[in-house]
Amino acid sequence: MPTRTTTDSAKPVRAGRVIGLWWFPRAASLWPVTDLRTPRLRLHPIDTAEGERIVERRAEAGDDWAEDFPFDGDIFGVRGFLAATAAYGDRRPFGHYRITRTADGKAIGGIGFKGRPDNGRIEVGYGLAPSARGNGYAAEALAALLSLATEHGLSRVVAETTSDNIASQRTLERAGFRHIGTNNDLHRYEALLAAPSQPTQTR
Repeated sequence: MPTRTTTDSAKPVRAGRVIGLWWFPRAASLWPVTDLRTPRLRLHPIDTAEGERIVERRAEAGDDWAEDFPFDGDIFGVRGFLAATAAYGDRRPFGHYRITRTADGKAIGGIGFKGRPDNGRIEVGYGLAPSARGNGYAAEALAALLSLATEHGLSRVVAETTSDNIASQRTLERAGFRHIGTNNDLHRYEALLAAPSQPTQTR
């Protein structure tokens, strides 16, 4: 399970193509905003200011980006995140995460939740810069979001990818998703989440 590091307090993909805009309900989150850490990655929940820099491809001091980050899929996903934040407010931790490779500190992609939770179900989208693909990073980042969704009481996470994106299909399968159907050229996948364990009570 990934570890989490608190960064601040929340206020009261081609691989895995992002379809449509991100949506979040108006109610403010009471959960702390945290980084998610995996053996090789750090997933940082971006804010509006960082999202605007990514969309504009405008790195500032402290933004350590891989040479091919952000790529077009990142920009598309972050634009959706910015539109949803403007309309509905800050919804972290159910937002967009910058993926950073801990070995060199470079930002190499993005991942996040999209759509609203519906009867315990939510959708994810993700993508990596071309130079970072083929190393299992996307599956590792997906596993971190699945753990987060489980902690928040969700029961299912779904994702879509195109029929010709074999690499993304394999990534979803490695992360524990199973194929559940197709819609034209889109393949739909689903991961069923176990209920979070409850602490043992003693009398």
